Amino acid sequence: MRDTLRSPRQIELRKLLLMRRTDHGVTQNELAMRLGKPQSFVAKYEGGERRLSVIEFIDIAEALQIPPSDLLNELHEILKSSERQETLIGGKTKMPKKH
Repeated sequence: MRDTLRSPRQIELRKLLLMRRTDHGVTQNELAMRLGKPQSFVAKYEGGERRLSVIEFIDIAEALQIPPSDLLNELHEILKSSERQETLIGGKTKMPKKH
């Protein structure tokens, strides 16, 4: 299954990264400076205009002083919860696929 920039999973990733950045009181410009990137880099991935590589994800987590594995686990829990909600709302009786 291919995720597009607008897929529910990509949206959850963007929401999580935005939430963690703002929770830490870091502006887009401050994060971009920590990453050695232009502010537009942060604006584009937060706005859904570009995807992140795994390496970029790790760099962002570390720039926010969050262990990348913690951030990934948090995303995984959010996605599992979303899948459960979709299953309940959609009235489906089958279990979501395990990845």
